[in-house]
Amino acid sequence: MNEQPSASTVRVFIALAPPDDAKEELERELRPAYDAYPRMRWNRVEDWHITLAFLGELPVRIVPRLRHPLADLAARRAPVALALRGGGHFDDRVLWTGIDGDLAGLHTLATEVRELVGECGVTLEERPLRPHLTLARARRDDPSSVLEVAGALATFTGRRWYAERLHLVGSNFGRGPGPIRYRDIEAWSFTGEQ
Repeated sequence: MNEQPSASTVRVFIALAPPDDAKEELERELRPAYDAYPRMRWNRVEDWHITLAFLGELPVRIVPRLRHPLADLAARRAPVALALRGGGHFDDRVLWTGIDGDLAGLHTLATEVRELVGECGVTLEERPLRPHLTLARARRDDPSSVLEVAGALATFTGRRWYAERLHLVGSNFGRGPGPIRYRDIEAWSFTGEQ
């Protein structure tokens, strides 16, 4: 039996989000795949994000501890120049597009975020940063669709854009057939010098 998390917890992660025009550019590229593979569980475009740190299920009372330190971090950091590029998959079921641009800056930012989270008393699972944006999941009985769409995305190169805000994100607890929905708990602009 799947236990649903109680209202006293929230699933949390810290992320960057591409601007709307970069997402629209990728969405146009994906239109043929949407039509060809309607059974895939496509993530909503408005939920597309690049995860810097996945904090998992946290007690709601812990979340306020993160706000001030994350705001301070964002105030010290300049926007990061990135682009969406190519396609790939994890385990033949998860479709993603890759990230290009200032990858050294992205890795540095992720390291700083993860260290800060640890200083706030939240233990993170040690996972290397694999910069990507998750697009869809295949159903268990249809793994070939992810491989085909990833291949079609191989030559995609999106325009360069700046990640201008750091997002503290909570997800709903939908475990059914539909996509999980995300909402900003809070977001802060990067206002440091470039």
